[in-house]
Amino acid sequence: MQGKTAIVTGSTSGIGLGIAAALAESGVNIVLNGFGDRDEISRTTDRLREAHHVGILYCGANIADPSEIADMMDRTRSEFGGIDILVNNAGIQHVAPVEEFPPEKWDAIIAINLTGAFHACRLAMPDMKRSRWGRIINIASAHALVASPFKSAYVAAKHGIAGLTKTIALELAEHGVTANAICPGYVLTPLVEKQIPEQAAARGISGEAVMRDVLLAAQPTKKFVEVSEIAALTAFLCTNAASSITGSILPIDGGWTSH
Repeated sequence: MQGKTAIVTGSTSGIGLGIAAALAESGVNIVLNGFGDRDEISRTTDRLREAHHVGILYCGANIADPSEIADMMDRTRSEFGGIDILVNNAGIQHVAPVEEFPPEKWDAIIAINLTGAFHACRLAMPDMKRSRWGRIINIASAHALVASPFKSAYVAAKHGIAGLTKTIALELAEHGVTANAICPGYVLTPLVEKQIPEQAAARGISGEAVMRDVLLAAQPTKKFVEVSEIAALTAFLCTNAASSITGSILPIDGGWTSH
């Protein structure tokens, strides 16, 4: 993968940053994307550049805005010449019963978690088809395969990501491009940590009870999935050894979806 270029959305922290670091270690130029403290993001880009001797570009595109996604693609082409790998990882969450779910939260979750991935895919695909090589990896969730209460928008978006991934895989099957979705179980990222008090309020239980009886209750291993595990699977899917893996919805969930 030396010299290839990857865009990883939502990569200033958590799963996305772990994936970006794993790809950079493999010699891939990285476009970081996401929100956060600008000084901290600058330190992150410097650290990745110095540790792995690859090109690092930061783009703060709002994944809910198609025009900003297009600008990120153009900046990537200007800096690195094209897009070889796209990892759609950006996502937000809100927890509430359906009848109390704020419509604006539904719209925002669908816009970022599903529609943003669609726009990124459609804009990156021409580069991959021209070069006859590409990897699209959508970071979905176990919620692409099963549902949980109080997460209607997130579950709907992640089920949509599974369908989008399969469709893209079929359209690109003869172009040397693969598309797969990784479906993690619970990972102790900032997004999940934010859910704990929301789940506690929705269910009328303590935060500790949410961790024990809600989050990890679903995972037979009784432990959180590690960011490094998701990053390693992503990196493998980008290798030529994975060229026949496409259209796959791959759980990495401690056995959750085996129930």
